[in-house]
Amino acid sequence: MKAIALASARTALFLALAAAAGCVSGPGSVGPVDPLKYDAMACAELDVVMGTTASSISRTAISRGTVGQWNVPAWAPGGTKAITAIQDRQTARIDGLRQEQAAIDSVRKRKCR
Repeated sequence: MKAIALASARTALFLALAAAAGCVSGPGSVGPVDPLKYDAMACAELDVVMGTTASSISRTAISRGTVGQWNVPAWAPGGTKAITAIQDRQTARIDGLRQEQAAIDSVRKRKCR
């Protein structure tokens, strides 16, 4: 009976980590930054994109902090590695968003001020 409970707990932990990892790397992932796509935008559009990027950075940082506070049981194989992998992926996403924000800011400074 204890083996069944342990197996179901492991399965639940695995599914929770897999779901969190899936949410992190969704279709909104940041690719290479192309500053030329921002040249055609008006100042108001640049402001909206800048705000959207800033909120994405905040949301991802909060999620990264939440993942860092997870308590993984000692019996869960690879639990700490999974948490580290999720945090690394979120850190990479934040870095990409910051690069995108810098590209937007340079176009805004050139066109809108």
